[in-house]
Amino acid sequence: MFAIALKQQQYKTYILSDQLAQTRLEVVPERGGIITRWQVQGKDILYLDEARFANPELSVRGGIPVLFPICGNLPDNTYSHNGKTYTLKQHGFARDLPWTVTDRITQEAVAITLTLSSNDQTRAVYPFDFQLIYTYRLQGNTLEIQQRYNNHSADPMPFSTGLHPYFEVSNKSQLQFDIPANQYTNQINQTSHPFLGGFDFDLDEIDVALKPLSRQYACVTDSDRQLQLQLEYDPIYSTLVFWAVKGKDYYCLEPWSAPRNALNTAEDLTYLNPGESLEAIVRIKAALL
Repeated sequence: MFAIALKQQQYKTYILSDQLAQTRLEVVPERGGIITRWQVQGKDILYLDEARFANPELSVRGGIPVLFPICGNLPDNTYSHNGKTYTLKQHGFARDLPWTVTDRITQEAVAITLTLSSNDQTRAVYPFDFQLIYTYRLQGNTLEIQQRYNNHSADPMPFSTGLHPYFEVSNKSQLQFDIPANQYTNQINQTSHPFLGGFDFDLDEIDVALKPLSRQYACVTDSDRQLQLQLEYDPIYSTLVFWAVKGKDYYCLEPWSAPRNALNTAEDLTYLNPGESLEAIVRIKAALL
């Protein structure tokens, strides 16, 4: 049985549940269209910093924030388009703006569709008319994030997009990775290194971009939590970013369509022609071991 419930706390929260599989998903449209919680048989898959989430002045650390129209940051937070300079902060604005619920489904699966459209606030920093349509679909132990990007502008629209899932972890030394890349760029000092299958969790911060990718899925096994996650992503996603901070009970494995600063470098940047749409899917499967 599939159901959608509504909970009003600080923010209106939609609770999607697959009662037979004992899975549930919580979505907060007005706080950046974010997924805040995903549970499988009572086990939290995602981490959430509740204090930051409660403060609308701060970006959320936790759940699955949406990255658009850039992933990562730009030098001095600026880029140029048609000879004009614009200011755009890290990861763009989609994760900060309120989204609108436009559809709900409780047949064969449970799903909720959210929409974000351009407005005067977005056009001041990103001079394009767009519509983003995200559908969060839960069935069994699988979360599917269906995306549609529409360009309503008169000009081609450049963008990159990504997701920033925060996965809960209690002992990072018990993580095992199957990531389809053999090299990475350290985003802190911009050095390149071979990827040998693991990370040094003694470092204060790990922030690496893994590419090129040889297949459309990656896997992380958490022996301590008896949990395996498989992240599947469409070919538009050129880069996987791994981020972790010492002493914090999360790690992030993020599918990005382009690396940071792509609006300036054009590396892997997507250009959507006027009137065109692009669809993409990211799927996360959770297995309890």
